[in-house]
Amino acid sequence: MKKFIARFVCVLLVMLPLASCSVYMASKQPEKKDLSVLQAGSDRGHVIAELGTPVYTEATDSGRMDLYKFVQGYSKSAKAGRALFHGAADVVTLGLWEAIGTPLEGMSDGTEVVLEVYYDREDKVERVKSVSGEEALKGYAVPEGVKSPKELSNKEKSGA
Repeated sequence: MKKFIARFVCVLLVMLPLASCSVYMASKQPEKKDLSVLQAGSDRGHVIAELGTPVYTEATDSGRMDLYKFVQGYSKSAKAGRALFHGAADVVTLGLWEAIGTPLEGMSDGTEVVLEVYYDREDKVERVKSVSGEEALKGYAVPEGVKSPKELSNKEKSGA
């Protein structure tokens, strides 16, 4: 019986480092970007500070256009809650949860978003066009002036 308990403890000690992958992955998911910097009139410097350096910049008649590509992640509370859940599930299932939790966290790595941000000559936001990743904007306080490609095509069809 003592050998069985000793082996069981050894197996648990070996599995312990493996049983925290989903917890680590949940806590290291990308942060949620503050899209309120896209409000009309916001300074270009604030947009760059929040979204990062644009991948492309082009001069326009009225100022410039920056193309931003970023991953819209999760709030700190959502990440903490997921990590806590994975940790509890690991304890309850003696680490077996990792077979499900790790692939789940691997798939839940945020949404890639591509936005075109148009500025006036004073580098203030004029308007924003969503190129891709609209699902990351749903349920979020989307700034006025952000148009999805679908909305833009409907507007062009109606002749407005």
